[in-house]
Amino acid sequence: MNNLIMRTPKQIFIACVIAFVIAFMPVYASAVAVDDISARSAIVLDPRNDRILYGINPNMKHPPASTTKILTAMVALDKLKPDDIVTISKNAANTSSVAPHLVAGSKLTVKDLLYVALMRSVNGAAVALAEAAAGTEAEFAKLMNEKAAEVGADNTVYANASGLPGGVQYTTAYDLARIMKASLAYPLIREIINTRTKSVETASGRSLYLKNTNELLWSDDDLLGGKTGYTRAARHCFVGAAAKDGNMLITVVLGEAIRGNIWHDTTALMARGQAVLNNAVEPVINITNDDDERIIKASYSSKRTKNSRSKANIESATPKSKKTKSAISKKKRYKSKPVQSAKSSSSKKKGSFSAQSARTDGRS
Repeated sequence: MNNLIMRTPKQIFIACVIAFVIAFMPVYASAVAVDDISARSAIVLDPRNDRILYGINPNMKHPPASTTKILTAMVALDKLKPDDIVTISKNAANTSSVAPHLVAGSKLTVKDLLYVALMRSVNGAAVALAEAAAGTEAEFAKLMNEKAAEVGADNTVYANASGLPGGVQYTTAYDLARIMKASLAYPLIREIINTRTKSVETASGRSLYLKNTNELLWSDDDLLGGKTGYTRAARHCFVGAAAKDGNMLITVVLGEAIRGNIWHDTTALMARGQAVLNNAVEPVINITNDDDERIIKASYSSKRTKNSRSKANIESATPKSKKTKSAISKKKRYKSKPVQSAKSSSSKKKGSFSAQSARTDGRS
């Protein structure tokens, strides 16, 4: 009996820590909700029919940052074989990027470069793949835009293979979700984005250790994978896919000010998407006022109060619908404006991002 009752100070401390974690984990989880999302744009999509289950500005143009590399990988695999050998050019080696840095003249397979680009988000790896597939990154960008149109990302334009600032480039949460959906048809991409850590070697024997930038891989077993992104203009971004209770969901978060929030946002979006599929709640699309960053939620209800957040319950929530009613304040009507087609004029407009203002600190 004494052995069951007596505890050392160390055992008591460990027991207290465990009790604390158990007590506060449910509180933390319950605090994550879609209403807490502060990103510029976000979406959870049902890939079976491309229906938006929950969205915040799903059609707003936004810099893609390193989420670009998902489509880069698709085009590279369309043009190259995984075992093809690529020699790193000076241009690719000198591209601003996170570690591990590639060395000019070194050789890696296409497969290994894809691991470097998608797991660690090394910009030089994306450039090397583009040059191997199309000769130059500029020519590769043309192939990227053709591919984007092919998968139905009609409001997306790419200027390079990495997502670094420069030229005219933008996407939308809805388009990026469709791109992610298409990428899952590539077994190698699906394998790479679900890999936590990996070591690859150059032909000369240099070893490159890679740790996936997607932190959810360590906490969510349902996650199929995803891709992070960051530039100063784009802020923190993430596109991911998960299979929950037999249902696949695709989420996108664009323009979060704080890195850690993209994980909370994604968790909340997944939970909300599952709730919609279970008929527990209705699909909702939220619309942001163009003049500031307050969220004005479109609503079918005529009952409104000052500074209230009303919800638009939409039976078939897709960005093609033009029937969504807008929230109305006493002074202005805020409308959900569809973005221009990728083929439309590239003149600078509100909501677009110029190369001059788009700066990066190298993180992805």
